[in-house]
Amino acid sequence: MSEHREPFLYVVVCAAGIADGVSELISEAHAEGWQVGVIATPNALALMDQDAIEAQTGYPIRSGWRAPGAPKPLPPADAIAVAPATFNTVNKWAAGIADTLALGILCEAYGLGIPMAVQPYVNSALAAHPAYVESLARLRSMGVLISECVPHKPNSIVGRETYKWTDVLALLRPMKQSM
Repeated sequence: MSEHREPFLYVVVCAAGIADGVSELISEAHAEGWQVGVIATPNALALMDQDAIEAQTGYPIRSGWRAPGAPKPLPPADAIAVAPATFNTVNKWAAGIADTLALGILCEAYGLGIPMAVQPYVNSALAAHPAYVESLARLRSMGVLISECVPHKPNSIVGRETYKWTDVLALLRPMKQSM
């Protein structure tokens, strides 16, 4: 991280029904001294107020690859928070599948040594799938910090009120202090 700027946090937002609540995480990150840029999975874009989030962060939301030679719209990440993290993203990330910009950034961040924390949002039926359990174990083995998550009932967005948006910041806080 450069000595002359606040640390930069990428917030990766996945297509969960609560994605529109990401502004809570952004506000708290700003209060803790982070600059924030949002990277959204393609399906998450429709679930968020893009104009409001871009106004809140001061940066465009990234979702697609940029053209070769185009300027980078965000500074390099000092840390990455993934919230809400869906079943699909957790499993693809752990398997090394980089078929979206968000997953490409997550897969590459491991090799770059960028600290990462994830706050899942999955239903109980998906959370019971062996691939999900194995994917969480693989991410932990990669050094990804994983916040505790109580799966919600299938076919609902129950848990919206209790989803802990800022737990990922608490996980990253010790690393931020050393930046």
